[in-house]
Order: sequence, then C-alpha cells, then structure tokens
Amino acid sequence: MTTDADAQEDFRRFVANRSSALLRTAVLLSGGDRHAAEDLLQNALIKAAGRRHRIEEPGAYVRQVLYRQRISRRRLKWPRRELSVADPPEPAAGRDTTSSAELRLVLRQALARLTDRQRTVLVLRYFEDLPEAEVARLLGCSVGTVRSTTHRSPARLRARAPELTALGPGAERGPRPSRDNSPVEVRP
Repeated sequence: MTTDADAQEDFRRFVANRSSALLRTAVLLSGGDRHAAEDLLQNALIKAAGRRHRIEEPGAYVRQVLYRQRISRRRLKWPRRELSVADPPEPAAGRDTTSSAELRLVLRQALARLTDRQRTVLVLRYFEDLPEAEVARLLGCSVGTVRSTTHRSPARLRARAPELTALGPGAERGPRPSRDNSPVEVRP
C-alpha cells in the first residue's frame, strides 16, 4: 500500500521527467501561445495531483485532461485572451523561404486559426501519432467525428493560411490523412 508521501514523491518525479514533453503538446494544442499552454498544463497537473492516488498512468491522464480542457475551453466563464501575432516579414530576395524557422512561425499561426477541436485532433493524430479509435476515446466522441475532422482540418488549414502553400511542395499537401479517409466525390 502506498502512502501519501510515496504518491506525492512519485508525482513529483513524473512532473520533473515529463513536464517538457507535456508542455510541447500543450503549446501545439494552444496554437503556439506558450503562456496559454503553461496555464493549460498547470491546470491539468493540478487536476492530476488531486487524484494521484487513483491514477495508474499519470502521463495518459494528464494528456487526456489537456485535450479535453482545450476543447471545452469555450465553456469557461472567464474571457479568453486573444493571441495577436504580427505577420512574418517578407523574405529577402534570393532567400530560401523553406527555412525551418519560417515554416514553424507560419505553421504556428496557421494552427492558431483552426478551431480547438480541429487543432486537438491534428495534434493527437499527427504529433502524438494516435490511431483514430484512441483519439475518439480520449476526446469522448465518435470515430466518425475524428475521421471527418482529420479529413477537413488540412483543407481548412490551407484555406485559412494560404502562405503554407508558398513554402514548398511538402506544405501544399498538409498532414497526410489516414488510409480510411479517402475523399468522396459529391455530384449535384
């Protein structure tokens, strides 16, 4: 039987070992806003700390809290802060526009333009590399919702951030949809 002191020490070790990886995920979920990501992670860790005796896998629990809190953020009673980001400067003549720093900036801004659910599904599918069924379980929705969101989000990303197409052939396609998400032709 574990004591409260043992559980507390185990949780401290977990936070020390996993907080940077969890913060990276929170930054992606927050559309690049590091301050919002830190708040999101802190709230998730507070929830997990209160239940540390009953949690068998704290990493999975904290990630699930991150995903669900991010999606349900609109239901919160306090006003959200808006992220204002200046447009990246025009590249100098002859400069390689596919630099990784520029790509990260443009992608971060583009992700911020998606809805919370779309961004969360993309992060879970492509950053966390989770299967559709696991994403659906974590978010408490159907696999069909995950599939449709995974299929529609890259198109919305390209529509909301056309500058991604200017960064090269790899960026034009956006994230790869899974094999199950083949496009369906719709005829009038």
